[in-house]
Amino acid sequence: MSRWLVVVTLFLATDVQAICPVWSPTRAGQEIAQLQGQLDKWNEAYWRRGASEVSDGVYDQLSARLAAWQRCFGTEVPEHTYLSVNKGTQRHPVAHTGVRKLADAQAMQQWMQGKHDLWVQPKVDGVAVTLVYQHGRLQRVISRGDGVFGEDWTQKARRITALPQTAEGALANSVLQGEIFLRADGHIQQKKGGMNARSQVAGMLLRKGDDASLSRLSVFVWAWPDGPATMQQRLALLSASGFDLTARYTYPVTQMKDVADWRERWFTLPLPFATDGVVVRAANEPDGKSWQPAQGTWVAAWKYRPVSQVAEVSGIRFTIGRTGKIAVVAELLPVKLDDKRVQRVNIGSVQRWQKMDITVGDQLQVSLAGQGIPRLDGVVWRGLDRIKPTPPASRYHSLTCFYRSAECREQFMARLNWLGASQVLNIEGVGEAVWNSLILAHSFDHIFSWLELTSQQLEETPGITAARARQIWHRFEIARRQPFRLWLKALGLPLPSGALKALSDGSWKQLAARDELHWQNLPGVGPEKARNLMAFIRYPTVVELTGQLRLYGINGFD
Repeated sequence: MSRWLVVVTLFLATDVQAICPVWSPTRAGQEIAQLQGQLDKWNEAYWRRGASEVSDGVYDQLSARLAAWQRCFGTEVPEHTYLSVNKGTQRHPVAHTGVRKLADAQAMQQWMQGKHDLWVQPKVDGVAVTLVYQHGRLQRVISRGDGVFGEDWTQKARRITALPQTAEGALANSVLQGEIFLRADGHIQQKKGGMNARSQVAGMLLRKGDDASLSRLSVFVWAWPDGPATMQQRLALLSASGFDLTARYTYPVTQMKDVADWRERWFTLPLPFATDGVVVRAANEPDGKSWQPAQGTWVAAWKYRPVSQVAEVSGIRFTIGRTGKIAVVAELLPVKLDDKRVQRVNIGSVQRWQKMDITVGDQLQVSLAGQGIPRLDGVVWRGLDRIKPTPPASRYHSLTCFYRSAECREQFMARLNWLGASQVLNIEGVGEAVWNSLILAHSFDHIFSWLELTSQQLEETPGITAARARQIWHRFEIARRQPFRLWLKALGLPLPSGALKALSDGSWKQLAARDELHWQNLPGVGPEKARNLMAFIRYPTVVELTGQLRLYGINGFD
């Protein structure tokens, strides 16, 4: 559907939208007015200049966010968010009803109950229009507008080569509703997303003098008000008149599984257009004269989950990594991305956080990177309150917190998590929760204190069962026998991975005998890195720890 239609079901279906901010009436009024003003500016740029200053997904989600705030604080919620001056002067022969958007498969199944002769189509991502044919010729093309009145796009539409300018038979005098879309060559929605197709189409149709790009557009007809009685007849006649895409992408469905299968297929296979879900419609439609905006009870949509979400910052947290670097994490009001519930996203360094100017109440665009890790794409909206927490003092570095203390809690734990990781000592099944239990029960002194634990001590650890203790003991014993180079990683030796693979030294004694020139013979090690390596190896705390590893009988330190 077109941009100005607020996605009300997003408000109903998303957890975060149902949470009302704790604001005073004055603050609420200011925040609502500020967001409404920004949406109006984006609308003006979109509809008057054909310029998209924000992605379609962000616009829709912030529109829903505004509606949620308005409901929370009892302010008037407008039915639409379009600019009233741009609704147009051309009356649609048959009103656009819009499509009810359902939250999930269960909602779609409930909607389908009791309905017959249902058909599924891809929800083509473009701009909705009415096509009016009279006496076999295309007479008018009207933008959706408010569903009753729209703008006259006839002159622009005549330059869309894929749009039939003539029609015969039953279509010679007909009203069609459909989507002008941007043609794509093998578009896979799962991989490429929506490409802001809706904004691109609107821009082409609204910009003056930009006729060459119109040849890239086409039309998908999804409704023929007062057309033939059966869907089969409609599809056959549309195909014969040049609207062949409708027949190619309209299929009968009898159960929810059919809809889900087509939805998944159109999400993963190449299509000639971008989509944002599927539409299910009943072939039996009321007379066109009774169609009204937001009253299309015979048609519903099940959209794809957005590849990104707008999430509100609920807190700012600082973490200290194993090398002492301070990272900033944004705590979020929960949002769903694919099947993940995302509650936090890493911002990065303190410097990046300060540059991005993020604080509680801001709206961030987040998506999933590789392996499903939440990723910060940018700030889409900043709240009025700019109070920010003070980051911790940067007194930590790569040679601090090998030993446990109250001040070293975070970096000490980060070191333990690092040495147990799969790419280091691979202590499978021992994460932060287990390390915490061991630290509290056995008063760790340093990061290798776990090597002193006996199997009986592990079994006596509160919160760890006997069977679990035996598994941990087994993993600790395997870790003891890991190669020397992996123990160097566990210790935190600042050696690049390529250099570590090329390292032929088999003992700490050999490493300690290297001078700067010998270090620089390894790949990726320059003068500064060589000096850092020598400083690390000679640091008193590191010397003390390597002595402990020698006492524990670790390979390479004896």
